[in-house]
Amino acid sequence: MRGLKGRRVLITGGTSGIGLATAVRFLEEDAQVVIAGLSAEEVNAAAAELSSLGRVRGVAGDVSKEADVDGIITGALGALGGLDVLINNAGIAWREDFLEITPAHWDTMLSVNLRGMFLVAQAVAKQMVRQGTGGSIANMSSTNGLGGEEKFTHYNASKAGVVLLSKTMAVELGCYNIRVNSVCPGSIKTNIIKDYDLAMMERYANERIPLQRRGLPSEVAAVYAFLASDEASFVSGCELVVDGGQLAVM
Repeated sequence: MRGLKGRRVLITGGTSGIGLATAVRFLEEDAQVVIAGLSAEEVNAAAAELSSLGRVRGVAGDVSKEADVDGIITGALGALGGLDVLINNAGIAWREDFLEITPAHWDTMLSVNLRGMFLVAQAVAKQMVRQGTGGSIANMSSTNGLGGEEKFTHYNASKAGVVLLSKTMAVELGCYNIRVNSVCPGSIKTNIIKDYDLAMMERYANERIPLQRRGLPSEVAAVYAFLASDEASFVSGCELVVDGGQLAVM
């Protein structure tokens, strides 16, 4: 990808799954990377795993808490001196019947997946405006933000919110040469949803996804890299779907 060498990149949710694969991709592109995760233990383990690939640092914090977000941004700036790219990837998910969702469960899902997305994006955008050199922000949404899936009401709502958050950010931040997009993966081989029947998921993929398989974290990481690169210099305000054709099925 053109224009990724030396870029200063913050990846939230960077200790596992898509976030970890994205850190690998940016390091392979010779970027400077800070990964953020919930606990110092998981951050340190992931950073050690990545260290052979290039310059990487780790910071711990909960993206739904303002004080923790301040710490994440401060840590990233201390390590990198500035920020050119935000991969706003942290999120949670679980299955639950609509009629069984408690207000507490609703609040937990929205606090991480939407409030946390806003807090980190706003803090990084303010830093990019101060720098005056533009930047790229990619927010993690989902195909669940574009269409409903049963037993995921709170998750669906949070990811739909990310799509419109990203579009509105693109509208307001374009004058600062800050591009904002959302990424909408479909069924990807991660362990974010612990209670899924893996055999059932593979059958579903074979029957319902035109490419007849689930996606890989590295395939989403490639999209993140594209959106951050100079190859995407006129791409802003869009939601980029990575689902093997799943949403194309009527």
